[in-house]
Amino acid sequence: MKILITGTAGFIGFHLAKRLLERGDTVVGIDNINDYYDVNLKHARLAETGITHTTLVDGVPQQSDKYENYIFIKLDLCDKAGLENCFETYQFDAVCNLAAQAGVRYSLTNPDAYIEANIKGFLNILECSRHFKVGHLLYASSSSVYGLNKKMPFSAHDNVDHPVSLYAASKKSNELMAHAYSHLFNLPTTALRFFTVYGPWGRPDMALFLFTKAILEGKPIEVFNNGKMKRDFTYVDDIVEGIVRIFDHPAKSNPDWNSQNPDPATSAAPFAVFNIGRGEPVNLLDFVEEIEKETGLIAKKVFMPMQDGDVAETSADVDDLKHLLNYEPSVSVHTGVKNFVKWFTEFYHPDLHIAQKTLRIAV
Repeated sequence: MKILITGTAGFIGFHLAKRLLERGDTVVGIDNINDYYDVNLKHARLAETGITHTTLVDGVPQQSDKYENYIFIKLDLCDKAGLENCFETYQFDAVCNLAAQAGVRYSLTNPDAYIEANIKGFLNILECSRHFKVGHLLYASSSSVYGLNKKMPFSAHDNVDHPVSLYAASKKSNELMAHAYSHLFNLPTTALRFFTVYGPWGRPDMALFLFTKAILEGKPIEVFNNGKMKRDFTYVDDIVEGIVRIFDHPAKSNPDWNSQNPDPATSAAPFAVFNIGRGEPVNLLDFVEEIEKETGLIAKKVFMPMQDGDVAETSADVDDLKHLLNYEPSVSVHTGVKNFVKWFTEFYHPDLHIAQKTLRIAV
């Protein structure tokens, strides 16, 4: 297929692009490379896929030095004309929109960024997908849409009408907008509700990155809700596996959909919602313990109250993916944390990595 992935300088987009390129799809990646976090990490991800130009001109395609089937364009989703030109030029079979303003905490202080990127930018994706007859639009939603819902595990078939952050509200809005376009224009759309994605090349604002960095530097880590938190930590390869399976099965109308008892995860229109998680919540302190094992260091923990916009527990019901698409997450938290710490030390502290490896061999 010829596929557009937005956000390919980002964490999940980078991994998804690599997977699709390696299976032979033609991929066009776009990203505005904003400074929400270290742009050097974003450029390093791009370099891993053969986009080695450190100076990228907006709207100008860059051919990968590593994959002949990969082109990258620096482009903002809010640049409607630039986006239309991209869709017209490449005539995509499918689109996966992963570009967004991420972060629950950041949305408390910078709400405008979420309206621009996650609402206005997504509207432009919908419009282009409609006008250029895209066969399937996938887009990143989030486990944060479950908000005040305390029913565990979280099911895509339950209502999610009580978000506790603007970030979550923007992702729920994306699902509503997508359904309208599926209904009005017969555009197949699928929401991907990700659950706490982690792994190599992860974002610096995520817990695993923050904790690992602080522990290696001998600094304290902040443990919110006094450590009484659970997260459905999901390794990035398992997330990508779920996305790829959904790519190959575009959303369809549910012939059994009942308007008297509507199912939020399906529709009479070609619309679907999937959770993509591991389905096995982990205590936050157990997660920290895995980092301690891999670094060989004990974390200095500072216990804090719950933060605004946060929830105490997440747990994904992934039965739909398992039954419909034979999805089976396979990477344990132990293996996932080990892989991340290995990448982190190689990328940021290569001398430390060598010392650790030598120590383990000696032992």
